[in-house]
Amino acid sequence: MKTLKTTLFAGVAAAAFGMAAHAQTQAPAPAQPQAQHRQWQAPTPEQRAQFQAKRAEMFAKRTQQLHDELGITAAQEGAWKSFVSSMQPTAHPQHDRAAWAGLTAPERLAKMIDLQKQRTAALEQRQGALNSFYSVLSADQKKLFDAKAEQLASRWGGHGHRGHGQG
Repeated sequence: MKTLKTTLFAGVAAAAFGMAAHAQTQAPAPAQPQAQHRQWQAPTPEQRAQFQAKRAEMFAKRTQQLHDELGITAAQEGAWKSFVSSMQPTAHPQHDRAAWAGLTAPERLAKMIDLQKQRTAALEQRQGALNSFYSVLSADQKKLFDAKAEQLASRWGGHGHRGHGQG
């Protein structure tokens, strides 16, 4: 039995060494050309305007669809308009890399805290408009609205997982 184990081990070892030697004698595969990596460039003002126009168009389409699905009545229209107005996508200030690069670590952190406070204030304003609108909905409308709330958060500015200065 000991001889069988020794012979088996020797055979496996010889096969492994043989494959390693064979692999070294193989001609190397031709080098693949490196993929050209484009350096990121900020969008042009025209591209930014196109994006904002498309964003506004999609927002209008989605809000009209929700308006129709909820069956907003004439009595609810004022609260609806206030709610939609508060949910309008906001313009995001451009990140000035040069200005941030000149800051010390404590100054950068203080700036980040200030930006977070601005985002929180904007969310609190949206919450007030949402509460006012929600209070005029019927029980069935609330149920439908609640079912769509997660979709609304991702489409109307709830960028929680994306971050990047949006809010």
